Amino acid sequence: MALENKLGLTSSADLAREEERISKKKAVWLFESGTLDKLPVGTFAALKAIHKALFEDIYDFAGELRTVNLAKGNFRFAPLMYLEAALANIEKMPQSTFDEIIEKYVEMNVAHPFREGNGRSMRIWLDLMLKNGIGQVVDWSKVDKEDYLLAMERSPIKDVEIKVLLKAALTDEINSREVYMKGIDHSYYYEGYTTFKTEDLSKE
Repeated sequence: MALENKLGLTSSADLAREEERISKKKAVWLFESGTLDKLPVGTFAALKAIHKALFEDIYDFAGELRTVNLAKGNFRFAPLMYLEAALANIEKMPQSTFDEIIEKYVEMNVAHPFREGNGRSMRIWLDLMLKNGIGQVVDWSKVDKEDYLLAMERSPIKDVEIKVLLKAALTDEINSREVYMKGIDHSYYYEGYTTFKTEDLSKE
């Protein structure tokens, strides 16, 4: 059964297809409009704005805190009753070095503030912090899916794996359209969305 959506779709497959198509086009808009560079880096407000932009045409909850508890496998994300406090603490975390930025990213992943679309929004949010803090971004096309998912799964207990993995994929091409577009495709690939190429959608 599909999540309740603005498109009136009841098939999970149909929703996944349309969600990918629409939100990838919005990801292009975030980059090409210059909107990303105007966001307050490393804040929940910035993550919320990214999430809202990506998913506002699909879900009523775009940019809104989730109202349900979430779990993935055996891991439970921040319980609802502690979510706002967790976000306030994350907001105060430093973000001037690579290690600090990844630690902040890991904590935001544990918080998982939205009902859906957390990972895709957070990877854009992470790159904004890296761009602003150390003048680099992740070239996600160089980050293996299984390695990344495993490292993120372990990151709440031990973040060294995700740090090593992402550090090896850093690039100085912080304003490269190609790096960004490939990054969006890879980010969606991690979540199982592979129907559309972001570059192709940008030409529509």
